[in-house]
Amino acid sequence: MSIRDLANFDVSSVTKSAEALGGAPGAIYVITHDDIVRSGNITLPGMLRLAPNLQVMRGGNGGLVVTARGLSGNADAQNFSNKLLVLIDGRSVYTPLYSGVYWDMQDLLPEDIDRIEVISGPGATLWGANAVNGVINIITRPAGATQGFYATAVAGNRTRDAGLRYGGRIGDRINYRLYAKAHRNRDTSSTADDDSWRVQGGFQVDWTPTDVDRVMVQGDAYGGSRAQLGAPREDITGRDILARWNRDGATSSLQVQAYYDHSGRETRAGGGRFSVDTFDLDIQHSIAAGSAHHVVWGGGARVSRYDIDGTPSIQFDPGRRTLLLANIFAQDSVKLSPRLTFIAGLKLEQDPYSGPALLPNARLSWRADENLLLWGSASRAIRSPTPFDRDVVEKVDGQTLLIGPSTFRSEKLSAFEAGGRLITAAASFSISGFYNVYDDLRTVEFAPVGIFPLRWGNGIKGHSYGFDSWADLRLTDWWRLKPGYSLLIQRFRFKPGADRLLGVTQVGNDPKHRVTLRSSMDIGTRINLDADLRYVSALPNPRVSGYVELGARIGYMLNEQAELSLSGFNLLHKRHYELPATQANAVPRSLFVALKWHL
Repeated sequence: MSIRDLANFDVSSVTKSAEALGGAPGAIYVITHDDIVRSGNITLPGMLRLAPNLQVMRGGNGGLVVTARGLSGNADAQNFSNKLLVLIDGRSVYTPLYSGVYWDMQDLLPEDIDRIEVISGPGATLWGANAVNGVINIITRPAGATQGFYATAVAGNRTRDAGLRYGGRIGDRINYRLYAKAHRNRDTSSTADDDSWRVQGGFQVDWTPTDVDRVMVQGDAYGGSRAQLGAPREDITGRDILARWNRDGATSSLQVQAYYDHSGRETRAGGGRFSVDTFDLDIQHSIAAGSAHHVVWGGGARVSRYDIDGTPSIQFDPGRRTLLLANIFAQDSVKLSPRLTFIAGLKLEQDPYSGPALLPNARLSWRADENLLLWGSASRAIRSPTPFDRDVVEKVDGQTLLIGPSTFRSEKLSAFEAGGRLITAAASFSISGFYNVYDDLRTVEFAPVGIFPLRWGNGIKGHSYGFDSWADLRLTDWWRLKPGYSLLIQRFRFKPGADRLLGVTQVGNDPKHRVTLRSSMDIGTRINLDADLRYVSALPNPRVSGYVELGARIGYMLNEQAELSLSGFNLLHKRHYELPATQANAVPRSLFVALKWHL
């Protein structure tokens, strides 16, 4: 895809309606299908490393930490990465139990992913709950684009992976695909039982009953197991089904979407279990009101029912709840002039724990010329309380150590951003600066009288600032470079009256600098060579040394249907740490060979 083609590529995550990437007034980076396939990555977190505006670290809760603009949490303080909304084809995959994402429960065939839209900064007005520091929107390819038979096999020093897919057609209006995949990985460099495995299968059906109507139904089911540091193995299960109807008119469009999602985890040897069942309905209507206004409005409701069997050391009271999250939103894009656009939006969200919340957003964009876009925004977002904040009970030797009190409030963000995007035939440049003001961040506090039981509080406030920047440079017809750099400075402090336990780094142990450089070469018509170099500066407290690492892939087209490739990750060191040793094992070097067939 040329740089001009990428600039005209339709994205939907910034304004919740299709618009060209070059005109999107926000800090958005798109990982394309070609980027994903050529990187050699076969897991979603690996693919997300391709986004220069994301911070991905191995270790932590669920095996990984993924965040944008800091606040990655600190597992030693039981404060996890929980301020990033993640969607797969419009289905939210963060758990309502603590607002984070179990990344080992999310998997797709890389060949089936159309693109990943990554937004830095809040998106609460349109996307609601948990869209505090960013939004990751993973969008799969239409069934019509995945016709025929496809198979892949991967084998390496730490990874085994296999996938099968078949796509077909019924008449002129129905396309479908079926897939199955299996994955086994040795997670760390130790000699202990540290492997993980999972199997997954699913389908998608796309139906166009009329020229203006589109219907999509998709579903997945999976199961697996993973080792844990200092604990018995943990088994995972899940299934989901999603249906979406779109009607596209000349001046308006309507979308109705519903899905069901079940996920569960159980630690063996009586180590506790939980399951969550989610039912979601969402309606969105877009309409062009005259030549100057484009209105997007809608609403939705999500019911999450969970069941938790705790352990002697961690319990939930109550262990079963049904949570209702409802919202209504509206946003208007106003053309003030041919080059100047003002966007204003507001969401009213009803949270099961904290009640109603208003989430506003305002954006201004100026098209200086056909190549340059400048924009600025101000917005508000919250992370609303979860069962882990309000209902948890932690015990030591039968004595209650910590509780989640009913007084815990939403964590709040007021964000101010400004950026620009310059696109020419040979290069594109993007930069976005931000100033984020946080309040009521979670802390650990003493009991109102005495010391125990400890309880969650809202005792930290502060701000962060910095910028994300990246470029796409077409050096020749066969060589492309993509550099990126992010700066993050965080200033947090305890509020008056806080008990100042554990230090302010409990909100996040984040690097100040991140540098990326991706090189893509086409050597003749059969060979492609890709390399990804990254530098991450030291984590401050607990300190983890900064590092430089390299990933690379070389692919050879055996014929028009088959490709053989060799991929390597973390090639510069036998192993390195990305998080403190108390939270994660070292990340080892890995190599694998992959073979793909398209028939």
